[in-house]
Amino acid sequence: MNLLVLGKGKTGSLVAAVAEERGHQVRALGSAENMDARALTREALASVDVVVDFTTPKAVLANIAACAIAGTNMVVGTTGWNESLPRVRELVAQGGIGFLYAANFSVGVNMFFEVARTAAAALGRGYRGEIVECHHAQKKDKPSGTAARLQKIVEDASGVRLEITSLREGDVVGRHEVRLASSGDTMTLVHEAQSRRGYAEGAVLAAEWLAGRKGFFEFRNVLQS
Repeated sequence: MNLLVLGKGKTGSLVAAVAEERGHQVRALGSAENMDARALTREALASVDVVVDFTTPKAVLANIAACAIAGTNMVVGTTGWNESLPRVRELVAQGGIGFLYAANFSVGVNMFFEVARTAAAALGRGYRGEIVECHHAQKKDKPSGTAARLQKIVEDASGVRLEITSLREGDVVGRHEVRLASSGDTMTLVHEAQSRRGYAEGAVLAAEWLAGRKGFFEFRNVLQS
């Protein structure tokens, strides 16, 4: 496939490297090369199979709109824009493109989501809980998209909305905890990323799955198939 990766940060650069390892043709654009999505014209995207976005919450919506206009499929790993989800669904439908997003592309994290969904039943049996997430000091969004997703999963399963504590320290890749406690015991569910490679591999897997598809998808659709 021909992939265009938006974002030359730590994760975006790794996505490009993993995609090349898997035999894809890859081009990457940094923020200075794609101000206000100006590089994402119909002509520039004519030969691109999938655009993969790991940019910033401020940039991602313009990128999505440009890809929809150009009719180019898109995978989004950028977080912090979920309040605009209804508008994004409209853009995807109007453009007739394939669109896939995730708060986290790690296979392990998505399995962690399912464990948290099951454990949320404890909140209806006298337990109280909280979510704690820790990331590197340079991470811009707070709470993390993964923590926000955890919060929604637990709330949907139990009717209880847990508070999120966000920490930004050093070069921590990503650590998420769901803590559940009663008067008799404590349960702590933890996922800690050792590197960003799991995110990158998942994003490339998503792009491979999305090629040729149309519609609005989440990463769980990839895992389920």
